[in-house]
Amino acid sequence: MDPRKFLAPEILYGVGSRFRAGAYAANIGIRRALLVSDAGVIAAGWMEQVRESLARAGVESVLFDGVSPNPRTHECQAGRERYLAEACDGIVVVGGGSPMDCAKAIGILAVNEGCIRDFEGVDTIPTPCPPLICIPSTSGSSADVSQFCIINDIDRHVKMAIVSRILVPDVSLIDPETTCTMDAELTAATGLDALTHAAEALVSNARSSLTDLHAKEAIRLVWNNLVGAIEHPENLEYRHQMSLASLNAGLAFSNASLGAVHAMAHALGGLLDMPHGECNAILLPHVVERNFETAEQGYRAMAAAMDIAEQTLSAPACKARLLESIRTLQRQAGIPPRLGDCGVKPEDLAALAKVAEQDACLVTNPCDLDADELENLYARAL
Repeated sequence: MDPRKFLAPEILYGVGSRFRAGAYAANIGIRRALLVSDAGVIAAGWMEQVRESLARAGVESVLFDGVSPNPRTHECQAGRERYLAEACDGIVVVGGGSPMDCAKAIGILAVNEGCIRDFEGVDTIPTPCPPLICIPSTSGSSADVSQFCIINDIDRHVKMAIVSRILVPDVSLIDPETTCTMDAELTAATGLDALTHAAEALVSNARSSLTDLHAKEAIRLVWNNLVGAIEHPENLEYRHQMSLASLNAGLAFSNASLGAVHAMAHALGGLLDMPHGECNAILLPHVVERNFETAEQGYRAMAAAMDIAEQTLSAPACKARLLESIRTLQRQAGIPPRLGDCGVKPEDLAALAKVAEQDACLVTNPCDLDADELENLYARAL
C-alpha cells in the first residue's frame, strides 16, 4: 500500500472534558473567543458551562448562536462579521455537526477574502484559520476531528464540501455526558451517520491500514450500542461507547474520505433540506449493494464487525446478510426505510443525481458511478 497521511487534532476524551475548555483556550493563545452554539445546546446548559470555564481561565467570550441544521452560507457570513466586529482571536464551538461546520466556515472567512462558496472543494484555503476548539454534543458527525466542512449553499440548493487539513480543529474535547440530552430521533440519526462514515472509509479508494483500524472499531461500537443508546438515553455507558464510535469513525473518514452515500446525501440535504444522518441511513444499503463486488473484502470486514461469520459465506450470501443487518439496525433505530417516506418525489431524482455526480466525496467511492447510475440508486431507495 502506498504511503498515506493521517491527521488528527489534540483530543481530550472523557466525562468532564468540557470543563477544560478554558485551560485549553488559554494554552493555545485565545484571549477573546467567538463561542458558537445553537438553541438546543444552550437550553441543555452545556454552552453556559463552557462559557464559565472560559471565564475562569481569563478568556473572554462572545456568543454566536445563529446556526440552523444544515448551516447556511449567510449564517457563516454573519458569524464572520460577529467575529471581526468583536475582535475575537479564536473560536470555541459547543454543539453537533451544524455548529461545528459553521464554526469552521467562520474561521475560513475570518482570515480569507471572499464568500464561503469560493472555498468549495479540496485544499482551496490559502490562509490558515484562527485557533478552533470543538466540544461535540452529538455522537455522529465527527466534525470535531475531521478536515471536512459541509455548508448549505441555499442559492444553488447544494451542500458544499470543503476539505482541507487546515480545517482539522486544534483541540477536540469529547465529553460523553454532553450527548445525554439528545432525543431518540437525533441519537438514531447521528449514530447511523457514524456507521456510514465508517462503512464508506472502510471501502474508500484512499483507505489505509490506519483508517481501517478505526473504521472497523466504529462499526463494532455502533452495532453493539446504538439501540441501547436510543432506548436508554441517560445511560452514560451507552453514550460513552457511541462517543467512541463517532471518534473512531471521524478519524477514519477524515483521512480516507467517503463515497457515494455521502455524495447522494449531500444532494438531498441541499435540494430538499433533509436531515443528513437520515439520508445516509436510507441510502447506505443501496450503495453497499452496488459497491459490493468491487470492494468485497472491505464489506466482509464490515460484516465481521457486525458479528456476521463472513468467513463461512459465499460472496452473495455475505452481501445478503450484511444488507439484512444494516436494514435491521435501520428499523430498530426508527429511521424511515424509503426516501419517498421523507417527501422525495420521482421528478426530483434526475436533479439530485446531477448534483451528487459533482460531489467531492464521489471521487473516493470504490467504483465509478455516473449520473444515470446515481439516479438508479435514488430510484431504488425511493
